[in-house]
Amino acid sequence: MQPKTHMGLKGKKVVKLLLTILMLLVGLTMILPFLWMLSASFKPESDIFTFPIQWIPKDPILSNYTNVWSGILPFYQYYGNTIYVTVLSTIGGVITSLLSGYAFARINFKGKNIIFLLYLATLMFPNTMLLVPRLVIYRFLGIYNTFWALILPNSISTFGTFLLKQYFSSLPSELFEAGKIDGCNEFRLFWRIAVPLVSAGIAAFTVFTFVFCWNDYENPLMFITDRPLYTIPLGVMEFKGLKTSSIGYIMAGSVLSLIPIFILFISAQKYFVKRIATTGIKD
Repeated sequence: MQPKTHMGLKGKKVVKLLLTILMLLVGLTMILPFLWMLSASFKPESDIFTFPIQWIPKDPILSNYTNVWSGILPFYQYYGNTIYVTVLSTIGGVITSLLSGYAFARINFKGKNIIFLLYLATLMFPNTMLLVPRLVIYRFLGIYNTFWALILPNSISTFGTFLLKQYFSSLPSELFEAGKIDGCNEFRLFWRIAVPLVSAGIAAFTVFTFVFCWNDYENPLMFITDRPLYTIPLGVMEFKGLKTSSIGYIMAGSVLSLIPIFILFISAQKYFVKRIATTGIKD
C-alpha cells in the first residue's frame, strides 16, 4: 500500500507541475502584446516592425513619450479629461449600485421582484441599439458634447446593482436583526453593517467600472465633437493622422493610459484575494 500511495503523491505533483507550466505559457501569450507595446514605445518608427522582433531596443528613445505628452497633440489634456470623467462616473456608479442593490436585497416593498426583473431586462439591449435615442435625449437636455453625456449614463449600472445585490443577499439576517434591536434605522444598517461587509464586491465593481469608463471609445466618439473634450481613446486615435512616427506615439500613449489601471488593480488586489480566501467559509 505504501508504494502505491507514494506513486499517487508523485503523480499529483507531476500533474500540478504540468498545469503550472501550462498556465505559465497561457500567461505569457496574454502578456506578450503588452511587452511588445512597451518595447515599441521606446523605438523610432523605422525599428518598430523589424523582424525578428527586438524586444529590448538597441537605441531606446524617449521622444515618443515627450512628444505625446506635451508636443504635437495636447495629450495631457485628454488625460485630465479621462480622469475627470472616469472618477465621477465610478463614484456615481458605486453609490447608485450600493443603494439600489441594498434596497433590492434587504428591503421588502411591493413589486420588488417584478421591478428587479424589469431592471435586469435592460441588459438585453445592446449599447449600439440605444445610441440614437440617447443622442436625441442628450440634445434635448442640452448635455450633448459635454462631459455629462459620458458621466450620467455610467453613473447608473444594472450590472453593478445585480452584483452588489448578490453580496448583500449573502449576508446573515441575524446581523440586521441585531442592529434593529440596538436601535439602528435602515440607513445605519446599510452604512454601518452592510457596506463594510461587502468591501470585496465594492472593490470588484469599482475596478470594472473604472476600466470600462477609462477605455470607453464608442460613447465619446458619438457624443463628443470638440477636441478639447476628447478622452484618451479618442486622443490616441488622433495620432493615426500624423505623417511621422504615428505608431510610436500610439504605443507611448497606450502605455501612459495603462498606468492608472495598474495602480488601481494593485490597490484593490488584496480585496479580491480576501474574498477568494473567505469563499465558502461560514461562521
